[in-house]
Amino acid sequence: MTPHPRRSVRAILLDEDDRILLCRFAFPHPAVPGEATAVWAAPGGGIEPGEDMATALRRELREETGLTITADPPHVWHQEVLDAGIAPGFDGIVNDYFLVRVGHFPPRGDLSDDQLAAEHITGFRWWHLAEITGHPGPDLFSPRDLATPLTALLTTGPPAQPIHLGL
Repeated sequence: MTPHPRRSVRAILLDEDDRILLCRFAFPHPAVPGEATAVWAAPGGGIEPGEDMATALRRELREETGLTITADPPHVWHQEVLDAGIAPGFDGIVNDYFLVRVGHFPPRGDLSDDQLAAEHITGFRWWHLAEITGHPGPDLFSPRDLATPLTALLTTGPPAQPIHLGL
């Protein structure tokens, strides 16, 4: 049987001070340890039927953050986790991450607070790398080791080919 993962696009939004914008997702989920209160992840979401990755990324950014992009940003990371416990109704997840350099802005997208809550998004925050590496928890990051690929991205810039990430 062919695996059926949830395909998503996500944006690594970096401002002029190299802060990354992350969404706070608060929800009970079998892949999230019980002591974690939330997961901080890059804005983005599922690719709708008929959409390519660039179209999905533009839609998700507009909906969640209010950001409108026209250029095709570099594809920097690829994440595949094939495990039926990761995304209910799917056999896992596939996340493709794109680097978008932006000026600092207060995120406020097209989605209402109720619509964001239905997506389990409870907030947004700009993070410095040092805040991520020094974060004591209990919140988690996605990917779990976000600091490692983010450090490489900030140090060497976009890779020639997307870097493969773990959970």
